[in-house]
Amino acid sequence: MTRTTRVGIIGAGYIADWHADAIVATIGAELACVVDSNLGAAESFAAARGIAAFGSIAEMLAAGAADAVHVLTPPDYHHAVAMECINGGLHVLVEKPVALSSLDVASMAKAASGRSLQFAAGHNFLGLPSYERLKAKVASGEMGRVSSAEINWCFPLGPLRSGPYGIWLIRDTRNLLQELGPHLFAFMQDLFGDVEILHLQTSNPIALPGGGTRPQGWRILARAGNVDVTLNLALVETFDDRSVVLRGSSAMARLDYANDTLVVSGVNTSDLVINPLRNALGLGVSHLREGVVNGLRQLSSLNQKSPYGLSFRGMCAEVYGALAEGRPVDARFNGESAEKVMRAIDETLALLPPETKPAKPRGRPRPTALVIGGTGFIGRALTRKLVANGTHVRVLSRGKTGPFDDIASKVETVGVSLRDAQGLEAAMEGIEHVYDLAKSDDKTWADALENDVAVTERIAKAALNAGVKRLVYTGTIASYDMSDPNVTIRENTGFGEAMEERNIYARSKAECEKRLMALHKDKGLPVSIARPGIVVGAGGPLQHWGIGRWHGAGAVKLWGNGRHTLPFVLIDDVADGLIMMAEREEAVGESFNLIGEPMLTARDYFDAIHKTLGAKIRVSSGPLFPFFASDAVKFFLKTKVLRRKGLSRPSLRDWKSRAHFSPFDNAKPKTVLGWAPEQKRDAFVKIAIEEAGLFGF
Repeated sequence: MTRTTRVGIIGAGYIADWHADAIVATIGAELACVVDSNLGAAESFAAARGIAAFGSIAEMLAAGAADAVHVLTPPDYHHAVAMECINGGLHVLVEKPVALSSLDVASMAKAASGRSLQFAAGHNFLGLPSYERLKAKVASGEMGRVSSAEINWCFPLGPLRSGPYGIWLIRDTRNLLQELGPHLFAFMQDLFGDVEILHLQTSNPIALPGGGTRPQGWRILARAGNVDVTLNLALVETFDDRSVVLRGSSAMARLDYANDTLVVSGVNTSDLVINPLRNALGLGVSHLREGVVNGLRQLSSLNQKSPYGLSFRGMCAEVYGALAEGRPVDARFNGESAEKVMRAIDETLALLPPETKPAKPRGRPRPTALVIGGTGFIGRALTRKLVANGTHVRVLSRGKTGPFDDIASKVETVGVSLRDAQGLEAAMEGIEHVYDLAKSDDKTWADALENDVAVTERIAKAALNAGVKRLVYTGTIASYDMSDPNVTIRENTGFGEAMEERNIYARSKAECEKRLMALHKDKGLPVSIARPGIVVGAGGPLQHWGIGRWHGAGAVKLWGNGRHTLPFVLIDDVADGLIMMAEREEAVGESFNLIGEPMLTARDYFDAIHKTLGAKIRVSSGPLFPFFASDAVKFFLKTKVLRRKGLSRPSLRDWKSRAHFSPFDNAKPKTVLGWAPEQKRDAFVKIAIEEAGLFGF
């Protein structure tokens, strides 16, 4: 009989869903609980999965709720959290990077071994079926003698260009390699053996707001076993190439680990005329086979077996299979290999030149403006515009740092939970204007009510209690019904009936506005509401989903045919509008659509990118009925087959609204506020595209 291991998850962030799904699918493992210092996040995650929630590891240990845990906290907490769990008698699997140094990894592995506990590294891509096939081919000699390898992570890293800049990944140059490098180094270590680092070259530095740069290109030369290895990281807007390429004396293999495909090109004994044809046909058959197998697998599993999901399933199958059978975990995931991977990363980072960081200011004048969500795209521009206007700013963020080192004497960054009413009120002490740019990305209406609507009300009540002069709330034009090109939208247009048939984000933001205006009417809340359009400019993403569905940096399927004018607006114009809303008495109790002058269609926008930057993006029309039909089928399968609750019911009107068919009239902010968005097309294109750094280089 298979022994079942009760597994807890520590950290209820994005990656937790992937681990949870893999644990549930693994024989011998049972998802038992979740722990997060944000108890609300833990409870929301737990409710969706029918498991226990705890606000601390100590509470989980006291309850005896788990036999093993997955440590999914930010990397700088991995060592402390894993050690607490090991000392509590739990097996641990730690998400990569396992720790921030090989010494920390070694101490974790030693502590686990001393208590006869399993310690595993979350190098998930080593659990892919295609990787196991590649490794078997190398071991069998089918590749011949492997002389060289190239391991690539060429995938855009959006936060480098558009934030958020306060996250751990961006705070230090070292963090980029510590976060992404384990994938590449784990492949190298597992395939070929111990690693020697020979050379490091970085390129394409990008300037961060606030000062400092981060390299977007990394080229590392190494030798592992008898194999020369080149590791490439390219984080600019590039074609997605996450691959392992091996060159042997008998064959060449290319593993695409992002798509779980393996294509091998071997030698054949045909004559010179037939040989090229046979090679090409062989490659074609291999590509076809890999594509068909993956397509059928995902279709039959309702996308539960995506390549990324399969990597976690393969990892969990080995980790909990080893526990059930009472044997050591495979070397792909054990402590010894994790330490060697981290040691190679340590050696690489030692080749980086030292960074100089600006000294922190010793004192600041008292801030009079509070920006909630100040490290986001709009929040950064708003904060800088406020400072340029002579205002000292307090930025409320998840962390205690932000991209404002160059103006640190005028910007104070504080970390306060948006669930902490007293903390919010304290952060508003002495504040005249509060700008609420917070938002949440929720999958169900229940989550939106808790994470978006309740948070918005909490901020508003704190503002009332603190006696602030103005609360400026940022809603969204997505709440409007924009499906009819014959209807011009103004602030008094209204959002329409049946909001429950709209997507969760649009519905949630509309509900936030409704409750804020009720507080204005009943309690005198001095609120103004902004609804920005499609915001573009420096610091914004290339892959803007307000325009269409992106397929990497080089292809986009538009919402509709892309031949109607879109509600674009420049980021600096939005910041100006928000400040005017805080300063003008006429703005209290009013809403404003911050939409630029009619300028470009979606196709005009991509034509301008081609003309000014030389990059031709493949653009195709996206008929909206097929989008809706596909969404409806997914909704049926998720609710009836997978039994998920609280999802938004698809509607054709909602999909048409996503295309922004309805034109906007922006007269109100211009008349009431004196707002003056950019009017010249050439200037707009120069700011929105030419000077925006869309590709990162």
